[in-house]
Amino acid sequence: MTELPPLLPARRLSWQFLRLAAPYWNSADKWRVRGYTALLLLFTLAQVGLAIWMSYWSRALFDALEDKSLNALLVQIGTFVLIFLLTMAVTALHMHVKRWLQLDWRRWLTEKVLDRWMAQGHHYQLQLIGGEHDNPDGRIAEDIRIATESTVNLAHSLVYSLLVFGSFIDILLVLTGSAYVPGTAWLVPGYMVILAFVYAGAGTLFGLVLGRPLVKATNQLQTAEANFRFGLGHSRSNSESIALMRGEGMERRNAANFFAELGQRWNRQTVGYLGIMAFSSGYGALLPVFPILLMAPQYIAGSMTLGILMQAAQAFQKLTSALSWPIDNLGELAHCRASVQRVLSLYNDMQVLDEQAAEPQEHRISLLQSNQSELVLHDLCIANPDGQVLIEGLNATIHRGERVLIAGDPTVTISLFKVVAGLWPWGHGEVWLPAGAAISFLPQRPFLPLASLQSVLSYPHAADTFSAKAMHHALECAGLAWLAPRLADVDSWDRVLPLRAQQRLGMARLFLQQPAWVFIEEATDAFDPKGEDCMMDMLQRELPNASLLTISFHGGLDRHYQRKLVLNRPAEDKFLSCSTPSCALKVPG
Repeated sequence: MTELPPLLPARRLSWQFLRLAAPYWNSADKWRVRGYTALLLLFTLAQVGLAIWMSYWSRALFDALEDKSLNALLVQIGTFVLIFLLTMAVTALHMHVKRWLQLDWRRWLTEKVLDRWMAQGHHYQLQLIGGEHDNPDGRIAEDIRIATESTVNLAHSLVYSLLVFGSFIDILLVLTGSAYVPGTAWLVPGYMVILAFVYAGAGTLFGLVLGRPLVKATNQLQTAEANFRFGLGHSRSNSESIALMRGEGMERRNAANFFAELGQRWNRQTVGYLGIMAFSSGYGALLPVFPILLMAPQYIAGSMTLGILMQAAQAFQKLTSALSWPIDNLGELAHCRASVQRVLSLYNDMQVLDEQAAEPQEHRISLLQSNQSELVLHDLCIANPDGQVLIEGLNATIHRGERVLIAGDPTVTISLFKVVAGLWPWGHGEVWLPAGAAISFLPQRPFLPLASLQSVLSYPHAADTFSAKAMHHALECAGLAWLAPRLADVDSWDRVLPLRAQQRLGMARLFLQQPAWVFIEEATDAFDPKGEDCMMDMLQRELPNASLLTISFHGGLDRHYQRKLVLNRPAEDKFLSCSTPSCALKVPG
């Protein structure tokens, strides 16, 4: 939970976002996507066409009123009904197409970022490296939504404004013609168009100056909102520990602090809105009146009809509104820009991880596939992400069916666990994985998804991969026979079960899935010595041919293992300079 860095320059931000998100229009479903995009443009053109038609209808209506012609008035009423029905139809179809594009683009971009986040342990490794990627779940769920929805909205409104600009500048030029500067013989052609540019330019200039604080305040508020959500989610995920420690008061204070920060930044955004909203309200209130007052002398002099006056006033408003697109969309631009940067920061940091993985092997640990049934650690050096060496010169070979107890410094042993799992690339050396069989990893606290118990046991395989009989047997072997009637029940198993039962459920998963290689990280530390001893015997019985590597710091387990690997840190702090072995391979007895 950190402050966002200064916003990237708009051109660089836009270019990076286009590189990330624009391939959507060339995706597997590209023809459908392009078809909907073309429809969106078509309906936008229809909206502009209806606005032009409405302008000429307004002229005809006021001319009919000025002539006091009932027949002409009835014709205009019928014409208005047609414009009204077409406007409703075009607006509804336009909204449907636009919302389909927004959702589908969000789906595509979410899948792209989510696939990268869930690939090669990035969701874990991001927690260990520097960078701007806090709250990745919020960035994927919320910021991608804002980025895609706002981009489509802004693109549509910009295209609409450009089309309106091109259409109504011609109308205004034709209707108003030229005029003399009061008190002079200087004839100004297209004076109303010039005044529209001056009016919109002044409004945009003042709006940008007044709205500058709003961009920064919006960016900061989004960060505070994300931090508040993260704090509440963290409390929810640790509710049992908080309740046992009577920590509710502290959590309330923490939540209050997060909300206080949110409130401060909300108030800053409010201050940012004050100037821009006050100016916008005055700017908008003057807009309908300003052109009528300017052209009133021509109407009074009889050089234009009432219909032309009203059509020209509407054309002036349309043209000015089109020219005012930047100021009218300043708030959404700020919101969109902040979310785009949050998405890009997350994606770019994941690219850094990919680039590190592609570095020469001497700069990272290489995971290689062996053609032998053995796990080989060759000249392995494990370091922290900052380069501090945890262990160096580690060489060991684990054959199929061997059982090895790993002890020593907890930081080193757990890092080795993560190295073999492919989650820890920092260091150098080689790890040769056994041929034809993946290693099943059982962490200290097994992951228990919110799903049925049969899905939990089968994870990460489908729930119907194993038979109910095999599941019953696995639960019985793990000492959880009492859970067998609940195989179809869906529950938050990581909350309703105590840690010991959760660890037994992790063991039941091994008994069910029968892996050839098993790497266990303190997965029985919640057991009493007798229970832990019995569980090791059960592992020997149910997985007699499996290779077993266990990280444990409990005494009395040596009899279950053929070898003991003791790992310790170097005597002095070192930074990625591996030369002297700092581990020993021992055989019990």
